[in-house]
Amino acid sequence: MNGLSDEERDVLENRLIAHGREVLVIERDGIARLASVLGAEFARAAQRIIGTKGRLVVCGVGKSGIVARKIAATFASTGTPAFFLHSSEAVHGDLGTVGSGDVVLAVSKSGEGQELLSMIPVFRDIGVSIIAITGSIGSTLAERADIVLDASVEKEACPMDLVPTASTTVALALGDALAIVVMREKDVDADRFAIFHPGGALGRRLLLRVRDVMHTGVELPTIRDGALMHEVIVEIANKRLGMTTIVDGAGRLVGIVSDGDLKRILMDRSDILDVPVQEVMIRTPKTIGENVLLAEALERMETAASSPITFLVILDDDGCPKGVIHIHDCLKAVG
Repeated sequence: MNGLSDEERDVLENRLIAHGREVLVIERDGIARLASVLGAEFARAAQRIIGTKGRLVVCGVGKSGIVARKIAATFASTGTPAFFLHSSEAVHGDLGTVGSGDVVLAVSKSGEGQELLSMIPVFRDIGVSIIAITGSIGSTLAERADIVLDASVEKEACPMDLVPTASTTVALALGDALAIVVMREKDVDADRFAIFHPGGALGRRLLLRVRDVMHTGVELPTIRDGALMHEVIVEIANKRLGMTTIVDGAGRLVGIVSDGDLKRILMDRSDILDVPVQEVMIRTPKTIGENVLLAEALERMETAASSPITFLVILDDDGCPKGVIHIHDCLKAVG
């Protein structure tokens, strides 16, 4: 774009923005139309998938194949056994992966792709149900399918109305809608969802619990309630969690002292080292259960009523400190 005047550069920028918005509006309108025509066939498709004893086999080729692969991945990650079957590879041996208890979800804009159509007689012989997502409800695929989902669009976002754009967006959105309604009907909650996502940041957020990262044993800062503040300072410095629990003679939690408390006390009095800890400790510390999800613990700390807090104490059944969790532990663990 070198050599353009400021005026020419502005014209170019405005043109690019306008064209980008036009694409998004066309695709938005495609999804809006889909939502308006969604009806009984969609419900039938969802029920067929929910009721299958086998797996969901999602087929497609070309751009539709890419959409099909993503739909299969969404179903698999939300509790429905599913896999992608490439139409071209299927007719060269991979059809053996399809069983009689499966349901086929075939994705095709035109509904006339020969690779996909050539599989239908085999699917019939095997005895599987066929659900079609197609942009042409009068196509051969639609005629031969058991259930047809209309994914047609008024026009593509491509200025020549050729490149699959709005149509692939609509097909993908329709697949998402199917996967999520099936997920909801199967009552897939956060715990079940986490089972399918054990790796990465998402898995850690859904699987890790307070007990997995809390500081226990010798790492747990603890001081008796009869101690003086100089002992408290030493314990906080040694354990490096920015706080210490205060316990009574039976080991039950009666309070805490944090770095922040020390700073506030130092502003008010100079004889802090010889002050009994009971005079300055916070007597209503925030606690949490060890089985609470780490993500929830983080949320509690970040949204505390007065101001964000940096740690929570975990108690045993007798009210004795069992561990401490710091906000840095949460942030590091959930990534």
